[in-house]
Amino acid sequence: MILEYVEEAMERAIYEKLKDGTFVGRIPVCPGVTATAKTLAQCQKELQDILDGWLIVKLRHGDK
Repeated sequence: MILEYVEEAMERAIYEKLKDGTFVGRIPVCPGVTATAKTLAQCQKELQDILDGWLIVKLRHGDK
């Protein structure tokens, strides 16, 4: 169930290339889940890592 949520959330991720050539990614349905990196692949990996941590905190605190 959690893996399905992560997969679906990652499919909704939005990425932008910034003027300095780096990338920023965010998941609008998960407030505060944002990542930056030098490449798109690194940004995607970082975003998923941040999402994983965000979910752990939400579950520990009983958030929906």
